[in-house]
Amino acid sequence: SYTADGVAAANFLPFGTKFRIPKIFGDKIFVVEDRMHRSYNYRIDIWFPSKEEAIRFGYRFTEVEIL
Repeated sequence: SYTADGVAAANFLPFGTKFRIPKIFGDKIFVVEDRMHRSYNYRIDIWFPSKEEAIRFGYRFTEVEIL
Protein backbone atom coordinates (compact mmCIF):
# COMPACT_ATOMS: atom_id res chain seq x y z
CA SER A 1 0.00 0.00 0.00
CA TYR A 2 1.04 3.62 -0.32
CA THR A 3 0.25 6.80 1.52
CA ALA A 4 -1.06 9.95 -0.08
CA ASP A 5 -3.58 12.70 0.40
CA GLY A 6 -7.07 11.22 0.58
CA VAL A 7 -5.94 7.76 1.70
CA ALA A 8 -7.52 6.35 4.85
CA ALA A 9 -7.30 3.21 6.95
CA ALA A 10 -10.40 1.61 8.47
CA ASN A 11 -11.24 -1.93 9.55
CA PHE A 12 -15.03 -1.65 9.37
CA LEU A 13 -15.25 -0.48 5.75
CA PRO A 14 -14.31 -2.48 2.63
CA PHE A 15 -11.25 -1.48 0.64
CA GLY A 16 -12.14 1.11 -1.97
CA THR A 17 -14.98 2.62 0.07
CA LYS A 18 -15.25 6.35 -0.55
CA PHE A 19 -16.40 8.67 2.21
CA ARG A 20 -16.47 12.29 3.33
CA ILE A 21 -16.09 13.93 6.71
CA PRO A 22 -18.14 17.07 5.97
CA LYS A 23 -17.87 18.88 9.31
CA ILE A 24 -14.06 18.79 9.20
CA PHE A 25 -12.98 18.42 5.55
CA GLY A 26 -16.02 19.65 3.59
CA ASP A 27 -16.45 17.91 0.22
CA LYS A 28 -13.04 16.21 0.24
CA ILE A 29 -13.33 12.52 -0.62
CA PHE A 30 -11.26 9.86 1.15
CA VAL A 31 -10.75 6.25 0.06
CA VAL A 32 -10.13 3.26 2.34
CA GLU A 33 -6.88 1.69 1.16
CA ASP A 34 -5.38 0.31 4.36
CA ARG A 35 -6.22 -1.41 7.64
CA MET A 36 -5.42 -0.57 11.24
CA HIS A 37 -4.52 -2.74 14.22
CA ARG A 38 -7.49 -5.05 14.93
CA SER A 39 -8.19 -3.36 18.27
CA TYR A 40 -9.27 -0.21 16.37
CA ASN A 41 -12.43 -1.64 14.83
CA TYR A 42 -14.46 1.55 14.59
CA ARG A 43 -11.85 4.22 13.92
CA ILE A 44 -10.67 5.84 10.73
CA ASP A 45 -7.06 6.87 10.29
CA ILE A 46 -6.55 9.78 7.89
CA TRP A 47 -3.19 10.34 6.18
CA PHE A 48 -1.37 13.58 6.96
CA PRO A 49 1.85 14.77 5.27
CA SER A 50 3.72 14.92 8.59
CA LYS A 51 3.57 13.40 12.03
CA GLU A 52 3.30 16.89 13.49
CA GLU A 53 0.14 17.63 11.46
CA ALA A 54 -1.40 14.33 12.52
CA ILE A 55 -0.67 15.05 16.18
CA ARG A 56 -2.05 18.59 15.83
CA PHE A 57 -5.26 17.18 14.27
CA GLY A 58 -5.53 14.66 17.09
CA TYR A 59 -8.42 12.33 17.83
CA ARG A 60 -11.91 13.56 16.96
CA PHE A 61 -15.46 12.27 17.01
CA THR A 62 -17.57 13.29 14.01
CA GLU A 63 -20.03 12.07 11.41
CA VAL A 64 -18.80 10.23 8.32
CA GLU A 65 -20.78 10.17 5.07
CA ILE A 66 -20.30 6.93 3.11
CA LEU A 67 -20.57 7.50 -0.65
